[in-house]
Amino acid sequence: MPAMLDDPTSPPIRRPAYKSPLLTYDELLQADIRPRSVTLKDGTKATIIPFTSPSQVPQSLSAILCAELNKEIEKGDTYPMVDQLPLAAFHPYWFSLFGAIMFSGEFESAEQITKLGNDADWEKICLGSFYVKPNYPGRSSHVCNGGFLVTPAARNRGVGKLLGQAYLEWAPKLGYKYSVFNLVYETNVPSLRIWDSLGFERVGRIKGCGNLGSYPDKLVDAIIYGYDFSKNS
Repeated sequence: MPAMLDDPTSPPIRRPAYKSPLLTYDELLQADIRPRSVTLKDGTKATIIPFTSPSQVPQSLSAILCAELNKEIEKGDTYPMVDQLPLAAFHPYWFSLFGAIMFSGEFESAEQITKLGNDADWEKICLGSFYVKPNYPGRSSHVCNGGFLVTPAARNRGVGKLLGQAYLEWAPKLGYKYSVFNLVYETNVPSLRIWDSLGFERVGRIKGCGNLGSYPDKLVDAIIYGYDFSKNS
């Protein structure tokens, strides 16, 4: 359920300190953003854990998510990138500012996940992930975007929508005022359904934006989604 469009090889956009009344990510985490307990369509209990640093995420766990992103890139239908991303680049790209991972089962903190280390069976318990980061630099860095992944074992269990709900709750607590999803190909029907159902607005269309793997003989349009966080306040 991709929604992102930023260059994984570029340094992440960071919000400027000036004119910012925002708390640090750690302060926000302590005050407002805590692990979110959810229930999948099949009744499975799961937990969405927030992370504020790549160092909190075991490399073997990051490798599972990196492999899933690379499968999507290789398929060529959802993400715009052509070259796959090495783990050394994925780890800071996905978790450099703020990321979240959904796990099967009940957990209480990021520290608990960190302590499980590289010996945990992440393929069984890792269900999906998203990140939140600025979509634009400087004076527009209060507008965020997100990237989303759902693992194969979690498909058709409502994981994508639950991750989207957590994004809508946590992004404004991080101080963002608006969300833009730059690029969702119109052939990615499951993703479109999720964003439409969560109240995102279709604020634009890019004609012929995608030269996709499954559609070699035509260029596919992409939808730009927007969400105003103030409507939830």
